[in-house]
Amino acid sequence: MYKLDLPVDYKEAAAIERRRQMEEERKSRIFNAKTRIIGVDRQAIDQQMFDKKQQEEFEQKRHEAFAADAVRNDLIAQMLERRQAEDIRALNRAENEFRALHQQPSCRREWDLYDPDALKKDKPARVHDDDPRCGTSSLQKFDGEDLNNKARTKYQQEQARQWLMEQMIEKEQAKQNQNKANRLYELKMRELDERACQLAKAEEECRRAIEAARKDFNAAQDRERKEKERLKKQQELDDNMTEIANHIYGDILTENPSVAHSAWGPHRVIPDRWKGMTPSQLEDIRKAQERQRLENERLRQEEDLRNKEWDRQRVANARAALLLERATERKRRELEKQQADENRRLSHEQHAHQEFLDKEVYTNPPTAAYFMQFNTTTR
Repeated sequence: MYKLDLPVDYKEAAAIERRRQMEEERKSRIFNAKTRIIGVDRQAIDQQMFDKKQQEEFEQKRHEAFAADAVRNDLIAQMLERRQAEDIRALNRAENEFRALHQQPSCRREWDLYDPDALKKDKPARVHDDDPRCGTSSLQKFDGEDLNNKARTKYQQEQARQWLMEQMIEKEQAKQNQNKANRLYELKMRELDERACQLAKAEEECRRAIEAARKDFNAAQDRERKEKERLKKQQELDDNMTEIANHIYGDILTENPSVAHSAWGPHRVIPDRWKGMTPSQLEDIRKAQERQRLENERLRQEEDLRNKEWDRQRVANARAALLLERATERKRRELEKQQADENRRLSHEQHAHQEFLDKEVYTNPPTAAYFMQFNTTTR
C-alpha cells in the first residue's frame, strides 16, 4: 500500500547536511569561551552590522542619486521654461510685425466708413453750376451752398472792420464813463469819511456821558452795600447776644432735669438733654450691684465645689486606668510566653520533618551526569 523504497532526494539531503554543518559551527562559536561574549554570537552580530552598514551606504548613494537626478530635472525644467518664454516672446513679436505690415487699418474693407480723412479726400458735390457731373435730373443748388464765397468774405471783412471801430468807440466811451464814476465815488467816500468823523465824535461824547453815569451808579451801589453790611453785622451781633443770654438763663446751664423727660414715657430720656441720674437712681444701682456681687460669689463657690468633685473623679479614674493597664500587661506577658512555647514546638516539628525528608524521601541525589546534559545544543 505504501511505497517504502523511495529514491534519495539529494537536494534535501544536502540541505539537511548544510544545516547540520551550520549548527556545528554555531555550537563551536557559542561554547568557545574565547569568542563568546555573554552567550552572544559575535560573528553573526558583526555580519549584521556589516550588512546594515552596507545597506545604509546603499541607501545614502541611492538618496544622493535621486537628489542629483532631481537637481538635473530642475535645471532641465528651468531651461525648458526659459526656452518656452523666449518662443512666446518671439511669436508675439512676429505677430506684431505681421499686424504692422499686413493688417493696416487702411487695408480693411470698412475703412471708408470710419476714415477720419474721408471728408478731406472726398470731392465736392459740384464745382459750379455748369459742373458736368450734374445730370439732367440733378439739382442745381441746395440750401447752405456758398458759391459767392469771395464776395461774402470781402463783405464780412468790411463788416468786421466796422464792428471793430464801433467797439473801440464804445470802449472809449466806457472808459470816460468809468472815470466819471470813479470821480463821483471819491467825492462820495470823502463825504462818508466826514460823516464818520462827526459820528465818532458824537459817539465819544455819548460814551463819556455813559461812563460818568456809570461811576455815579457804582458809587451809589457801593454806599448801599456798605450800609447793608453794617446792618448785617449789627443784626449778627444782636443775635449772638440773644443766644448767649438764652444759654446762660436756659435749662442747659441751670441743670434742669425735667428737660430730659421724653414724651414716649417716664422711663425714657432724651440723650442730648440728660443731666445725669438722681441720688435715688444711684442708690438703686448700688443695690443692684451688691445683689450681683453676692450672686457672683455664690456661683464662684458652686464652681469651686464642682471643680473639686471633678478632681476627685479624675484621680479615681487614673487609679482605675493604672490597675487596668497592669492587668493588661500581665495578660500580654502570658500570651507571649504561650507563643514562645508554640514556636519552639513548631521548630522541633519542622526540624524532624526536614530530617525525615533528607533521610527517608530524598535518598537519590543528582550526579554530575545529570548536569552534563544541559548546554549540549545552541537552541
